[in-house]
Amino acid sequence: MDDKLLKAASSLGSPTILLVGDFMLDGYIYADASRISPEAPVPVLKVVRKEFKCGGAGSVAADIIALGGRVICVGCVGQDEAGEQIIGKLAFLGADVSGIIKIAGRPTTVKQRFIGLAQHRHRQQLMRVDEETDVPLGEEQYQNLLGLFEKHLSSAKAVCIQDYNKGMLEEGFCRKLIEKSRSAGKKILVDPAAIKDYSKYCGATLITPNRSETARATGIEIDSQGTASRAAQKLQQTLNLEAAVITLDRDGAWLKTKDIDQIVPVRPKDVYDVTGAGDVVLATLAVARASGLDWLTSVELANIAGGIEVEKFGVATVGIDEIINSIIGPARKIQIAETLAVELETLRRQGKKIVFTNGCFDVLHRGHTEYLNFCKKHGDVLVVAINTDESVRKIKGPQRPVNNQHDRAVVLASLQCVDYVTFFADPDPLNIIMRIRPDVLVKGEDWKDKGVVGREFVESVGGKVILAPLVDGKSSTDTIEKIKNSIRSESKVQHGA
Repeated sequence: MDDKLLKAASSLGSPTILLVGDFMLDGYIYADASRISPEAPVPVLKVVRKEFKCGGAGSVAADIIALGGRVICVGCVGQDEAGEQIIGKLAFLGADVSGIIKIAGRPTTVKQRFIGLAQHRHRQQLMRVDEETDVPLGEEQYQNLLGLFEKHLSSAKAVCIQDYNKGMLEEGFCRKLIEKSRSAGKKILVDPAAIKDYSKYCGATLITPNRSETARATGIEIDSQGTASRAAQKLQQTLNLEAAVITLDRDGAWLKTKDIDQIVPVRPKDVYDVTGAGDVVLATLAVARASGLDWLTSVELANIAGGIEVEKFGVATVGIDEIINSIIGPARKIQIAETLAVELETLRRQGKKIVFTNGCFDVLHRGHTEYLNFCKKHGDVLVVAINTDESVRKIKGPQRPVNNQHDRAVVLASLQCVDYVTFFADPDPLNIIMRIRPDVLVKGEDWKDKGVVGREFVESVGGKVILAPLVDGKSSTDTIEKIKNSIRSESKVQHGA
């Protein structure tokens, strides 16, 4: 386990990122492909379900939010149903969409993927149909977007430009964005379009092309570390960059700064789908740098995030919890509820008894460890669900938690008696209890008269509820108060009180 990376991932803040780019709607039409058409030698698709996600810059926005950041979106969509979907989905995620304008007569970029299913399960992309235009905007629309960009620039820690060459980020507009960002002292991170001339990105802080994009822009085919170094140096010098990061798929990424010129390897992964990998790399770099991490650590985290994303199908977000879980290693103790529920079903079929408990677990103490060991004695697999930071604040007040949810999860995961750690943001744990479906639900005996949340559901599915004895005088609140009193006493002594 890499303690440095674990600390870095756990300490990512919630920086505000100003994101400018091509906002798209990614559609996935899943269909059974069980026979060949009698009309032509092509599969007949029987639609099972449809799914729509934020694509392009929208994917970057979703990734930033999943990593704990805040995002302000600046861009355009068409005055159509697809545009409304994008804005609605981004707003639902928590993005500021006040900088997205709707343009009548200009279609929203939509990528429809037709996914064939064999035996209802095995997915294979059969075709992609794009609706789009790459015509530049009008001068009035550019002025409008520039005004929206300037309005939000002061509140952002960094600026991201995601260019898919769909007409909006034409040269003059792109140069103005970079010029104004530099004048305001903001970092500018660019995921460039697959174009030959990168001059419009001149003056940015960072550029993140992939292997083929780099070859097109520099004329250097990357087939060794030597050629990667030369290409990165050419990008850095030609575009006056602070850093160049060339993503090299299974080889990792090449990082070039004033002081660094090296490969940053990636951990081997089973690649399922590379869609969205560049988006999550840009988002991770932006959040990491805006949180004060150095270049090398930021790229290492971006590599991990990109490696997780390519194991998923289609455009998918990657959260800090998944990054931490990957750093911790093969134990994979920290999981989001959706993936954990699936894994627990497998264990349940193997005859394992699932025990569940929940709490804030803010400052771990003897009472916690004895309680968790008690929980583990009543089954084979112990799942601990912890309140997210926001829900802790609602329960305990604005000064809590002392430790953020990622630090709390890592500490719990290090205990031998704990098999899985997950999170819940609801006021109570009922929803996650219904998702996990534990065989045993454990709460402290102080809940005897309050009524244990989830009791009715657990008992309805054949499970049972157990109340655990408490260790007198041991609680996070008491521990924190003792620390405060100790600090006050020390302060009085130092000041002669």
